[in-house]
Amino acid sequence: MADAKDNAPVKDHTAATGFAGEPPAEAGAQGPLHVEDKNVKKLPTVVLVVGMAGSGKTRFMHRMNIEMHQKQIPSFFVNLDPAVLDVPYGVNIDIRDTVNHKEVMKQYKLGPNGAIITSLNLFATRFDQVLGYIEQRQDELDYVFIDTPGQIEVFTWSASGQIIMETLASTFPTVVCYVVDAAKSQNPATFMSNMTYSCGILYRTQLPLLLCMNKIDIADHKMLMGWMQDVDAFRDALQDESSYSAQLTQSMAVMLQEFYANLRCAGMSAVTGEGVEDFMRELKDCRSDYNEIFLPELKKKMARKRERNAQKEADDLHKLAADIDATEGFKIVAGRGAEVGDVTGGEDAPDSDSDPDGEYEFKPTTRTEEAEHYDAMNPAPTYMLRQQGLEEEEQTAEEAAAHQAFLSQFVTQGNAAK
Repeated sequence: MADAKDNAPVKDHTAATGFAGEPPAEAGAQGPLHVEDKNVKKLPTVVLVVGMAGSGKTRFMHRMNIEMHQKQIPSFFVNLDPAVLDVPYGVNIDIRDTVNHKEVMKQYKLGPNGAIITSLNLFATRFDQVLGYIEQRQDELDYVFIDTPGQIEVFTWSASGQIIMETLASTFPTVVCYVVDAAKSQNPATFMSNMTYSCGILYRTQLPLLLCMNKIDIADHKMLMGWMQDVDAFRDALQDESSYSAQLTQSMAVMLQEFYANLRCAGMSAVTGEGVEDFMRELKDCRSDYNEIFLPELKKKMARKRERNAQKEADDLHKLAADIDATEGFKIVAGRGAEVGDVTGGEDAPDSDSDPDGEYEFKPTTRTEEAEHYDAMNPAPTYMLRQQGLEEEEQTAEEAAAHQAFLSQFVTQGNAAK
């Protein structure tokens, strides 16, 4: 069981995690194992916390940290929000130790959202190290809670967010927790906006989704639960409105009835802790859904992917063999505008020892006027040659032209043979 110091608040995140430096030698040394290759029952449950700005995600993480300490449940906490100023709970891995959000804004001349996306992109390149740290302690952990940026679209709809979600889902049982502000959702239009967004997240991630109605200490969530179970009750809430938006909202409520029927939902207060037991019970059910429903589909998806990759490799080898048979060798392109000569490996091209009279001596390829005009309009750029050692030096266009002339002589065997 993890000690309390693992989740205790820390001032120096780098010293606490070591993530800003090199990872331990054993952390991810051979890469993360796929969930297929592990004993799923002994793996921790990864909880990806997403939600609209101001819905209470960070406070939710703080409440989960308190609950894990009080109940002595070994857990791991990760912060993926690079723009947050202060994290009120102890974190094991913090993206701010690796990427400086403000420096990204300065160096790349980006706005706040663009800097968050770029920070996630940079962090995603090292996410294998995060998996390495979690895998080191996977036998003793029960949960891994991951906080995401406040701008929900930055994570859920970005390439880096998709990479992180898919990597986690293929390595550990993963559940997406969508935090909803119950107070603001008392408005039917706002409620429907949250429901449609949660539906989009479900189909985007293809992972178990747990809807957490937060802030029930200031707004009762039972009315919201009633709207999900009874479409007529939701229509009654819109009976005083006759706008196009109200009619659209009513139609969407009917459409989402099937989505509601299979959606797991719990109400809780991140401030008072009310409803935490209900949330944890629903979270365990989502873990069961992952094992019974989503994991088999994930295995089928991985099998189809392996088949596509194997078929692509076979097709590439077939094309390569066909090209070799058609050309009886290979082709070398001398440069822009230069003719291409075939270097064959058959009987028509004997080696130098069997050609003492120079019958097959390489000669320059005849260049056309179009080729000369192309080179005149497109002068060769300065070439860069990396030396065998540590330095780089420039090769001038004249040296490149001499090298191109050498290649032109080398590729004219076919013309010389004729």
